[in-house]
Amino acid sequence: METSELQVIISKGESSRSIFADELPVYGSNISDIDMDKFKTFVKKRFDKNLSDLDVSMARILENLNLAKGEMLTLAGILLFGENRHVLRPMFSVHCISVDDVVITSDTYSDTEPAIEGTLDVIFEKTMGFIDRNMRKIPEGEGFNSSCKWEIPKRVFEEFIVNALIHRDYFIQSTIKIFIFKDRVEILSPGKLPNSLTIDNVKNGISIVRNPVLHSTARDILPYMGLGTGISRAFSLYPEIVIEDRTDSEQFKIIIKRKSL
Repeated sequence: METSELQVIISKGESSRSIFADELPVYGSNISDIDMDKFKTFVKKRFDKNLSDLDVSMARILENLNLAKGEMLTLAGILLFGENRHVLRPMFSVHCISVDDVVITSDTYSDTEPAIEGTLDVIFEKTMGFIDRNMRKIPEGEGFNSSCKWEIPKRVFEEFIVNALIHRDYFIQSTIKIFIFKDRVEILSPGKLPNSLTIDNVKNGISIVRNPVLHSTARDILPYMGLGTGISRAFSLYPEIVIEDRTDSEQFKIIIKRKSL
């Protein structure tokens, strides 16, 4: 976040409460930056009515949901519905790298691509697509035409990717990074655990909401329940997971061990 943005918020008398990154207006944005198809789909799911049937303007809906402040979109509005998110906030993307080794060297990359851009739903789908093409597949039956499953349950990655997108620290100008090694997968999210939250708390389903607008809105856009149970559910599906809260480098790291096949 730029210093000027923080000063504007404080000058408006909001310094007495917590300042959340996803509620801040994004300077240079405008309500016209909204992807209308995405927003109409969201409104239909959230209110069970078409946008045109609601007796309230789109601008008022956006402001009431903390997706806009005046004519500017908030960070949550940009992340969820903004067509120009990659221009206004380019660092809030995902970098994915697959390495044919247990360490990264210049000649061990087996798959990589430019930073995954777009709104959070697009980033989620493209990130899952990258993981899909780099996961070993195991036949579920003995027949020739039997379907295959991922070596690590797909749901595990869904939980951790959504968790990273919703709960990362958006005050930190850095990308989420995913490294797929021969023996493990690492997911690095910007930001250490907030306040007094511990790794044991997280594993037991206890959470502190870092981005309240994303938390309340994303459940109608992403496969996200918002109950704090995502990480504990991932552990129940696949226990070979290690969590590191790297306070020195301001990173939350998930290590998912791969089994030898």
